[in-house]
Amino acid sequence: MLRSYAYAWITLGFFLVSFVLHWGFGWAAFVAEQQAHHQVPQLAEYLVEAGRDTFENWQSEFLQLLWQVVGLAYFLYVGSPSSKENDDRTEAKLDALLEMVGKEEGKRRIAEIDDKFLRHHGHATPHGHEK
Repeated sequence: MLRSYAYAWITLGFFLVSFVLHWGFGWAAFVAEQQAHHQVPQLAEYLVEAGRDTFENWQSEFLQLLWQVVGLAYFLYVGSPSSKENDDRTEAKLDALLEMVGKEEGKRRIAEIDDKFLRHHGHATPHGHEK
């Protein structure tokens, strides 16, 4: 389990350490600010302020990055022109080679492969999307 998801565990570790450090240093700064104003630091006030700051950061950084990574990966997966450009060229070359080796056998083999991988005329049909 640890090895299979090592990247996720390392990322979680970085997240937890940075989260604890952020809130710890934030508490120290909050206490110093309250004392500078001759006020008693209140945990409830700090939690509201720290929560607001944390979610602002997540909204501006984390969600933006998440959208870029997940959104781009999704659009590349569903078959945008940039995701299949090189695949189409490679497949056309392979189809031509198979046909050169044996006309009928090559065409039969190409048809089998296309059928197996849901391809029609050298193009994939993304799962769940009809042409």
